[in-house]
Amino acid sequence: MNAASGRLLLIIAGQIVRKVTSMPVSRRVVLAGGISALALSACTTTSTGTTSSAYRTAYLRVPKTEKFPIAPVAISRIPKQYHRQVVRDPTGEPPGTIVVDPSAKFLYLVQPGDKALRYGIGVGRQGFSWSGEAVIKRKAVWPNWYPPKAMQKRDPLAAKWAGGMPGGPANPLGARALYLYQGNHDTLYRIHGTGEPDSIGKAVSSGCIRLLHADVIDLYERVPIGTRVVVLPARNPAEPILNAVRRTTSAIGDVIASL
Repeated sequence: MNAASGRLLLIIAGQIVRKVTSMPVSRRVVLAGGISALALSACTTTSTGTTSSAYRTAYLRVPKTEKFPIAPVAISRIPKQYHRQVVRDPTGEPPGTIVVDPSAKFLYLVQPGDKALRYGIGVGRQGFSWSGEAVIKRKAVWPNWYPPKAMQKRDPLAAKWAGGMPGGPANPLGARALYLYQGNHDTLYRIHGTGEPDSIGKAVSSGCIRLLHADVIDLYERVPIGTRVVVLPARNPAEPILNAVRRTTSAIGDVIASL
């Protein structure tokens, strides 16, 4: 983000809340602190998105031309906030950028006209998350999976596939994978598909960003090699409250010390 844009991401309890345009900034800034429930509700903007037509049926399906069969997913199993939908862009990033908000479990593909296509995602559980900026340098259809060495050491099933697991319905990467690089360095993190709809909206994976098969196929077709990806840091939802308690405790201590 540059100074000319004059945009600031306001993040409360780990979620992108809104863009602030009243002050110039030279870098992405995270505002955190103790905020009362009233102030929080006053600052939060709720946006009713336009749900994708794919979600306006009883079942979410993938094209019949797929190499492997994928069972339809009952829409009722996916909370409405995680349905693919067009929303007002909360990121301030240029069109074509992917922004991942792991705390809210959303992936945004920024569109022109202050809009964004939002997908529900599953993210890495605590201790396995990653944040930063990267670029998509590789895309794959029904990719092979090569578990990282660290995973092989802690997971006997992963060790079994040290030489690579062929693409298919049982493959953890699912129907599509987008590979994130920083320069020529493979981050080992992927945006990929999953056949586990109950994992969307949760922190359950080993760090990668998972979308339903139908959603990752849709995203795969929309983004080219070279797409910029911004993964925001995951935040503790209780951090603003904890900060408020810390400040209050400190203030009480100052008062007592002055008596």
